[in-house]
Amino acid sequence: MTGHSTYVPKSALARWFESRLPIMGLVHSSFIAYPTPKNLNYWWTFGGIASFMLAAQIVTGVVLAMHYTPEVTMAFDSVEKIMRDVNFGWLMRYAHANGASMFFVAVYIHIFRSLYYGSYKAPREVLWILGVIIFLLMMATAFMGYVLPWGQMSFWGAKVITSLFSAIPFVGDAITIWLWGGYSVDNPTLNRFYSLHYLLPFMIAGVVVLHVWALHVSGQNNPTGVEVKSVPKDTVPFTPYATVKDAFGMVCFFILFAWFVFYVPGILGDADNYIRANPLVTPAHIVPEWYFLPFYAILRAIPSKLGGVIAMFSSIAIFLFLPWLDTSRVRSARYRPVFKIFFWVFVATGIGLGYLGSQPPEGGFVIAARILTAYYFLHLLVIIPLLGLFERPRPLPASIADSVLASRASVGARVAAE
Repeated sequence: MTGHSTYVPKSALARWFESRLPIMGLVHSSFIAYPTPKNLNYWWTFGGIASFMLAAQIVTGVVLAMHYTPEVTMAFDSVEKIMRDVNFGWLMRYAHANGASMFFVAVYIHIFRSLYYGSYKAPREVLWILGVIIFLLMMATAFMGYVLPWGQMSFWGAKVITSLFSAIPFVGDAITIWLWGGYSVDNPTLNRFYSLHYLLPFMIAGVVVLHVWALHVSGQNNPTGVEVKSVPKDTVPFTPYATVKDAFGMVCFFILFAWFVFYVPGILGDADNYIRANPLVTPAHIVPEWYFLPFYAILRAIPSKLGGVIAMFSSIAIFLFLPWLDTSRVRSARYRPVFKIFFWVFVATGIGLGYLGSQPPEGGFVIAARILTAYYFLHLLVIIPLLGLFERPRPLPASIADSVLASRASVGARVAAE
């Protein structure tokens, strides 16, 4: 699906270089002449926004790493020194901390857009699997980064989450000791997490390259879910049409990001993490960052420790098999009225689990978490496959161009009626 490159080098040096390493031709065919479905809406801008946030995280993270000290007696003070003594250190720290949340916001919207429009279905299975791998790497990176400030929530979060591996039969204790680098969360643990937190973003960037490559091989999905049938009729060049829309979406998102950084930089964090880590004082309520809360609720909803660990990891791993669990031949929820209802119920379930993950694991909160956890797996393992077999979708448009023309005609009719 990569567009045919019409790039012609103008200088002799450029022609010489292009004949030996055609980078500009590749960029031209992938990001300028690339044929893009003409009916894409602003939900498609969040892929580019997520890429922008990844770049921002890498840049700010490298700057912070220059001043951070990965040693348990100095880590907390080094973060304070960055905030107070390093030129614009406060900006780098707030941009990095809030950037993680903004990165997850963009990725969660990107995921739910893919679920709504069926972007995980053939021929885009590998594209979807690479996306799930990116999400898993993001979660690992964010968790390790949360430990680095070495505040109370950092320390106890690391202790609680790494202790979960001890529930694995036979090898659990060995894995936990290996993660800790000893028999407790201490300096070796902090060094391990610092090293991996620095490395994993570059691994994410590598998988993102594969993700974009897979996208350009299979082609972009679109709101109708109908494949491109005619490049001249169904598509427009990526530049300027998609780039202008993506740029506008990024600017709007950056305004939101800037509001968090400059006006409420600590609102998404936990107050306990501004207290130096103390192994002898357990916080009253240990909670992870907001983007982990739905999975944390699933973990606590299961009475068994091993069962909770299996359920938590399965709640993410199950998405790897979604292209085969969904048996419907129709992609977009626009033409699947019953699926659309269940999709929004699933979204509400995720939000509900997020809320329950932030509450104490007691009483009605636990019961509600168990109900929503049961529905979470029921939706993916039972409802989605059955809907594909029994739902009667609405008729699909013959092509993307036909859907665009029909949409314009309906808008014109409404305007005329008014």
